[in-house]
Amino acid sequence: MTATATPGAWPVERFTGSAAELLGPWPPAASQGSPVVRTGRVTGVTTLVLGSTQDRAVVDDDAVGGAGIEVVRRSTGGGAVLVAPGAQVWIDLWLPRGQPLWDDDVVRAAGWVGDAWAQALGRLGATALEVHRGPATGGGWSRRVCFAGLGPGELHIGGRKVMGLAQRRTRAGARFHTTAPLVWRPALLSDLLAVDPAVDGGDDSALDHAALGLRQLIPAWSAAVADVDVVAAAEDAVLAALPATA
Repeated sequence: MTATATPGAWPVERFTGSAAELLGPWPPAASQGSPVVRTGRVTGVTTLVLGSTQDRAVVDDDAVGGAGIEVVRRSTGGGAVLVAPGAQVWIDLWLPRGQPLWDDDVVRAAGWVGDAWAQALGRLGATALEVHRGPATGGGWSRRVCFAGLGPGELHIGGRKVMGLAQRRTRAGARFHTTAPLVWRPALLSDLLAVDPAVDGGDDSALDHAALGLRQLIPAWSAAVADVDVVAAAEDAVLAALPATA
């Protein structure tokens, strides 16, 4: 359902569905003339999401099959991400070309998205947040795992990624796909991937400090706070921090 907002504010859609459904085409062609933001709640099974150009050979099929995990591919680049019901904050934004926030430079284009996330999490109590302003960085595990490197507009603390961002640009505009895990559990992800010692270094130690989960950043989010409440608070904070569209 879409809520119409005041002029300059973002219409908001709230969608619940499988990872595959959330990664499907959006928004509809008829709606691509106006900015819109969508929150996503994952249902169904835990899903390993591969980047658009990522080789399927990076997946350990035996491990995935044994764990009952679905494998899907998104339309944006980058490495693998593991998503599950209640385990992350998921926010997509659509920005048509010609809007005041639009930037033809791919590296600069997502800076405002990172700024909104930083402002939102800062209001919730996070500190030392930074927005990555340059080209993609990383090596080793970053070729396989999204949160092992930094891309334009992504949020981090001392190089440890907090929010991952991917963008898909078309003639009509750009879709910015953002996610942030509640807890960073690299072993769950690396166990599903076929490790290449020549590329990854042969161990998981580099992944352990690659990222931070939202629960680690916000002192008020103790284990006693339900995941659904953490997700809702983060969603509302990001929506409130979005810059005006006009």
